[in-house]
Amino acid sequence: MTIELHAWNTPNGRKISVALEEMELPYEVVPVDIRNGQQFEASFLRISPNNKIPAIVDPDGPGGQPISVFESGAILFYLARKTGKFLPADLRAQTAVMEWLMWQMGGFGPIPGQVHHFRAVADETDRRYGLQRFSVETHRLYGVLDARLASTDYVAGELSIADFAILGWAWRHERHQVDLAAYPNVARWYAALMERPAVQRGFARKLD
Repeated sequence: MTIELHAWNTPNGRKISVALEEMELPYEVVPVDIRNGQQFEASFLRISPNNKIPAIVDPDGPGGQPISVFESGAILFYLARKTGKFLPADLRAQTAVMEWLMWQMGGFGPIPGQVHHFRAVADETDRRYGLQRFSVETHRLYGVLDARLASTDYVAGELSIADFAILGWAWRHERHQVDLAAYPNVARWYAALMERPAVQRGFARKLD
């Protein structure tokens, strides 16, 4: 059965399109135009109580019953459990995946997202303050990721949903005003992932 991906062309939307391609799951995109407020429509609220994209509807959920899932991290975890892919069964290895997935959800997303926001602020004083505050922390987070990738090809050892989550935001590094050349391990990891055919399909899939 075909999964519905309710999304838009954003880092969080791309996390899921990449994961679905890597997991070889059939899906159809239901665009949610966040520019025009479609995320606030009652039909979307029923599957995403926080009015945020992405969300999925899986007609073949647990027990063969439909299920909707919101929040990109929860979606990745659900898809990994559903397919048995990109999430180790071993608790120690699985914990590393969840650590880096939570790192992305709590920091490497919300903080660079503030850089996006303040770059668009019209008032120069507000823009300068916001960019300074959040750019410093964004660069620190890239440094954390670079240090981690100095000793491993992927953030949790083997390729996992944590990599897909982080990749969705690293994809916007230019908007973060980050030159990946300053973070060579991140640059290597990013280039290797972007060479994967399923990742390329995930980013090529039209979400808007």
